[in-house]
Amino acid sequence: MFRRIAFFALAAGFSASSSLALAQGMPRSPAPEDARVYFISPADGETLTSPVRVRFGLSGMGVAPAGTRAQHTGHHHLLIDLDESEMPSFDMPLPATEQVVHFGGGQTETEIELAPGEYRLQLLLGDHNHVPHDPPVLSDVIVIRVTD
Repeated sequence: MFRRIAFFALAAGFSASSSLALAQGMPRSPAPEDARVYFISPADGETLTSPVRVRFGLSGMGVAPAGTRAQHTGHHHLLIDLDESEMPSFDMPLPATEQVVHFGGGQTETEIELAPGEYRLQLLLGDHNHVPHDPPVLSDVIVIRVTD
């Protein structure tokens, strides 16, 4: 369906005690109530050609690479074509898939190759362990159309 030009995932090893924590869910980092993640571009309803440049915006918090534990910071994850029933758990590290793209280096933009069609895009901030904050810092869904 699509492939990414840039894909950054951070591999993490967990000890036996961490495995137990994962089975029960992980603690979530607090986020300020006014924190907001959003798309700078593309705009909702926009028709584009591939590759699509996606720029991420964040207010009320800072961006830091995965693994960096600092209050009120996180890194971006781009959700592609996920509906509510497919949303990942908010008390576990986000999976790295073609539909949940990690930007653990602290990136604030990317280019993605998308085949012609319609796509639902959403942003979700993750903490140093790729776990969504509490409350989750989640953008509105935008819908874009990609043409030949």
